[in-house]
Amino acid sequence: MPWNVPDNNTDVEKQLEAPMPWIGMYVAAASLLCTLAMAADVFNGFRSKKYWFPSKYFSLNATSLTLLAVAMKLPVDLTTRMYTATDRLAKVSSLVFMSTAMSNFLTSLGSMGDKDILMNVTALGILVITVTTNVCIQVIQLHSFLGGRLVFAEEVLAVCSMLLLLVMFSSSALMIPSTKRYLETKYKEMHKSALIEEQVEMGRITTDKLRVLIKKYWVMAETSSPQFVIARSVMSTSSGVMTLLISLVFLEAQIRMAMEFKILDQSNSSYGWSTKWILLTQTIGVVVATIAPASRWFVAISFRSSNDVSSKSIKSAFTVEGYWTQKMVEWKQGSLSFKIRHLKRRKVVHDLRGSIIKLCIFAQFLIVLASKLVLLVSVCITSPPVSCFNFVKKLKTQKQISNSDTSRHREVTNNTEVDIEHYVMLLEGEVELPKQTLGNICKEVDYIIQKGKMHKPKNLLNFLYKSRNFDGVTEFDSHQVQSLHSQYLPYCWSLPVVTLTSIALAIPHIEKHKSNNLLNCVTEGLPFVELVDKNFDRKGSLSNMRTAADVVWVGVELYHKWQDNDLHETSLKGKNSTEILQELSNKAEKTVLEFKSDARDCLMRNPLNWPAKVIAANSMHRISRTMLLTHGIESDKTDEELFEQLSVMIADIIAACLTNLARVMTMKCHSNAIEEREKSVREAALLLGETEEILGLLQQRELPVLLDCDQAAYIEEWRAFIKKENKINQEPMSRHNAEIDASKSKKEHVTIEVEG
Repeated sequence: MPWNVPDNNTDVEKQLEAPMPWIGMYVAAASLLCTLAMAADVFNGFRSKKYWFPSKYFSLNATSLTLLAVAMKLPVDLTTRMYTATDRLAKVSSLVFMSTAMSNFLTSLGSMGDKDILMNVTALGILVITVTTNVCIQVIQLHSFLGGRLVFAEEVLAVCSMLLLLVMFSSSALMIPSTKRYLETKYKEMHKSALIEEQVEMGRITTDKLRVLIKKYWVMAETSSPQFVIARSVMSTSSGVMTLLISLVFLEAQIRMAMEFKILDQSNSSYGWSTKWILLTQTIGVVVATIAPASRWFVAISFRSSNDVSSKSIKSAFTVEGYWTQKMVEWKQGSLSFKIRHLKRRKVVHDLRGSIIKLCIFAQFLIVLASKLVLLVSVCITSPPVSCFNFVKKLKTQKQISNSDTSRHREVTNNTEVDIEHYVMLLEGEVELPKQTLGNICKEVDYIIQKGKMHKPKNLLNFLYKSRNFDGVTEFDSHQVQSLHSQYLPYCWSLPVVTLTSIALAIPHIEKHKSNNLLNCVTEGLPFVELVDKNFDRKGSLSNMRTAADVVWVGVELYHKWQDNDLHETSLKGKNSTEILQELSNKAEKTVLEFKSDARDCLMRNPLNWPAKVIAANSMHRISRTMLLTHGIESDKTDEELFEQLSVMIADIIAACLTNLARVMTMKCHSNAIEEREKSVREAALLLGETEEILGLLQQRELPVLLDCDQAAYIEEWRAFIKKENKINQEPMSRHNAEIDASKSKKEHVTIEVEG
């Protein structure tokens, strides 16, 4: 059946254009999401006093590019008529919004790998070129009407700024790999120096030493952060100038249009009333997006002005450091990535590639030189007001500076002096960081430690006072308990803690507040125990044990259950502790034996590969049987006393485990991945704040002198060593008792003879 073509095409157009205002609102919503992400980065920068504003929430990735592509709906629309003031301004606002957004997430290139940089910059290039092409098509097709085209000059400038920023993106992307390599080499050298200092200060790691250690590595991590390096670069400075200028141009256009027209009442396109919302949201977005790039530009100027290196600045403005072109030089000198058998053809292709790369190197030289000249001109123009501002600020803070001795940038902690400047990592040709910047870096790590103190585990600290020694590490599991498998299943730190807690919560006749207190204490301590387990189990051999502990604890903490067995009901039904222990042991044994009888996979012959539920059941069986043996020997022990005994065991195990926290912090500081370094040191600082008092408490304890410090990280090593130590201590006592018995026997024999 042939289609019926409508007689009135106007009705068809109206039907098709009806949803256009809602499409416009979709564009406004995408712009708003980008604006909120940029605002979050700005807020985060002000809060942490990082005025170079790292890209954390709004970075170059698939999500941000998709949102920007939606926000560019108006510039790429070739069919909709947009001639009025509001429509034209909305179109220009989209282009300016794109430019400022690009400048805003320039630093995010530093947090990517080489492959991600290539993919994301390519995707950004496709988007920018697509928008530019569509604008150019419109201009070419409507060239005869350009005389009456509103804000045409601003539209052209916005497109040019997008293209220039894309060039800066490409230039920065080429610089990042060699920069990372240089920083990595420099970091390793500084790391060696720091390790030598740590070895010189050998001994027990105190909280003061940890604080100094974290501060050293924090300065190294912050100053070598790829995002911070890009923010300090001349490309970031040029992008800041570009963003500031294009934003001022857009502001001029809005003021001019507001004076000539009523800009919010001049919309006549298919997008209707939604054009006003697009203009409003993107205008706010431009304002927000200008803050970070403009601040980076101002910080760069402050760096140069505070160092007073005007003569050197002129010289450095005409010097291009090797890391800008090193990657391209390597490509030029390297062999072809594809094979060509014919020698002459291979030579031609190699020479052609070399010529293209040589041209790219020359272009990179020009881009870097231009950016350096922009910075130099900026410094020359703004130097007088910046110098006056710095002088006034210096007068106001002179008293504080003299008190804190920031002029030398030395941090003193309990007579331990640290030269912070020694750990600052700079690229070739970079000026020294201002004292205020270094001060803010040091203050930030102090703030993080203080933040950790605000969340310190008070219940856990009080609970650890129950532990007088570490006997509970060996007492919770006895070798007299018959194993359910021929191969011994080792423990991680967290598994016996959650198993003992489950047993303690099932004991009858215990006051509710005591059970709740134990649950709260273990809840606070378990994350630190799991942290030790995770950091030292590098090979993952105990991963199933850790999973079993986690699975059990979810049930205990949230539902008061151990594997679908309600612990509260169990405590109410049981007449005494012995029955409870027997019931838990039987259920656990049944679970393990049923699994063994049904298992057919050869992997299950090794208990390390058992499912989490079965591993947890095996642990419950062994520990509850051990408690039955102990309870049987001490049959006069009450439920309260057994609960207290279990609590002490738990405290002993947690205390022994937490003696490794200092090494966990050290390991986090020694993290090697450049992208993760800052995050890792931050975690160490936060952990120090949370556990400083716990570490102080444990440092007062006499620890077993283990053969190797690595052995202290594993509960099985503790158990083996303590058992060995107890055995050695018992042998002299046994010999002494035997001598006493022999002496008594001899005396009795002499007495009998005398009496006879």
